[in-house]
Amino acid sequence: MFLCILRNQPTQMKKISLLIISILTLTASYAQKDKLIDGTIGTIGSKLILHSEVEAQLLQAEQEGFDLGENARCLVYEEIMFQSLLMYQADVDSVIVSPEQVNGELSNRIRYFENQIGGRKKLEEYYGKSIEEIKVEFYKTIEDRMKAERMRGKITATINITPSDVKKYYNGLNRDSIPLVGSKVEVAHITKSPKVSDAVKLETKKKLEGWRKEIISGERTFSTTAVLYSNDPGSRGNGGEFEWVTRGTFVPEFDRIAFKIKEGEVSQVFETDYGFHILELYERRGDQYRGRHILLIPKISDSEIAKSKVFLDSVKTLIDNGVYTFEEAAKKFSDDKETRYNGGLIYNQQSASSMFEMNQLDKQIFLIIDDLKQGQYSNSILSESKDGKFYQMVKLKTITKPHKANLKEDYQFILQNATNAAKSDAIKNWVKNKSKSTYIKIHPDYAGCEFVRDWIK
Repeated sequence: MFLCILRNQPTQMKKISLLIISILTLTASYAQKDKLIDGTIGTIGSKLILHSEVEAQLLQAEQEGFDLGENARCLVYEEIMFQSLLMYQADVDSVIVSPEQVNGELSNRIRYFENQIGGRKKLEEYYGKSIEEIKVEFYKTIEDRMKAERMRGKITATINITPSDVKKYYNGLNRDSIPLVGSKVEVAHITKSPKVSDAVKLETKKKLEGWRKEIISGERTFSTTAVLYSNDPGSRGNGGEFEWVTRGTFVPEFDRIAFKIKEGEVSQVFETDYGFHILELYERRGDQYRGRHILLIPKISDSEIAKSKVFLDSVKTLIDNGVYTFEEAAKKFSDDKETRYNGGLIYNQQSASSMFEMNQLDKQIFLIIDDLKQGQYSNSILSESKDGKFYQMVKLKTITKPHKANLKEDYQFILQNATNAAKSDAIKNWVKNKSKSTYIKIHPDYAGCEFVRDWIK
C-alpha cells in the first residue's frame, strides 16, 4: 500500500494514510467476520467502493488506536477513492507487476500477520482457510495495490527538489506555521562484544550435527526440533518454516546453501554470523526459495562477557588519560564495523543524517546519555542486541535546544517537507485532471464530505 501526505492537510488525513499502510489488506475477512451489511457506495471508473471496505478500515483504525476524529468516515472514504483511482488508471496504463513480486509481497504480509496473531496455525484458524487458500483469495487485491503504488510513483517520479526550491519553500511559510523542532542529539559509541570460544562453537556444531542425523533417520522430526530448540524466533513457532524469499533476503551464506542443495534435501551444518544452521529446502523457483531451518546460537560464557567489560574499561582509561581521543579509540578498538571508521558516530537511517530526535534513539542509548552533558562519554554499560549481550561506551557529541526549524540546522527536515509538499501538489493536480475524464459516482451519504482533494463529482 502507499502513503499520501498532502501539504496543509488535516492531521487526521495523515493518520488515515499511515493507517492504510499498516493494514495487510485482508479487510474482506474482517467484514465477513463482523457480518456487515454490504453494498456499493461509490464508483471510480470500473472500481467499486464497498460499504464493508469503509467499515473494515474504521474497525482497524479503532483496533490500532488511531483517533481520526468526527470526520473519520469521510477521511477513510476519500482515501479509498484515491486508491481506487490509482488502481483504475494503472489498468488503463497497463501497469504490470510480476507474479514473483506479488507472491513475495503476499508472503511478507502473511508473515507479518502470523507474528501478530501468534503463528501460522492461529492465522489459518482465524480465517478458516489454509495459508495457500488465503494467498489465492487475496492475490488480486495485493496485485492491484502494488500496481497502484507503481502508478503513484509515476505521478511523482519527475519531482526533483533543488536547494533553491527548499529555500523558496521555507521562505514562503507563514512565520507562525514554521514547525517547532525538539531537542536533537548526535551520539557515538565504542562497542566490545564477547567472543565465543572455539570449544563452545565445536560443541554447538556437534549438537546440531547429531540432531540432523536423527532427523534423517526418522528418530526425531524437523518441526518439533525447531519448535523446541531453534534460536530463530521468527520461524521457531512455525516448525522452522519460512515462506518464499528472494535471493538476498537472508545472509549470503544461507543463500549459497539454499541454491546448492536439492529440493527435499537437508543440508549439512553450516555457519553464518548468526550461528549454526541446518536447512531443508522445500522448493526453488528462479531467484526464490522456501523451506525450513534450525538455528543454534553458541552460548557465550559469563567469563567472556566479563572480559569484554575489562577490555572496554581499559579503553576508557586510555581516553581519560589523553592517549586517544574517543574518535581515535573507536577506530582502533570498536567492534561495530558500521561506525568504527567514522569515529563511532551512529547514523540515523530515518533522517539520512547523524542527528536523532529523542524518540528515534535506541532505548538503551537514550538511558545511557540521559545524565550526560555535551562532549561527555559514559562508563562501560552492558547492553543487548539481537546478536546477544555486549558492552558499549557512549558519547553525547551534540545536543540542540528546541527551536523553530531553520535552514542551517534543519535542512534535511525542511527538504523532506518541501519534497512532500511538491508530491502532494502533483498528486492533487493529477486527481483533479483524471477525475474530469473518469466516471466517478459518490454515494449520497458521502456527498456532503469536505474532501481534501478536488474531485469532479
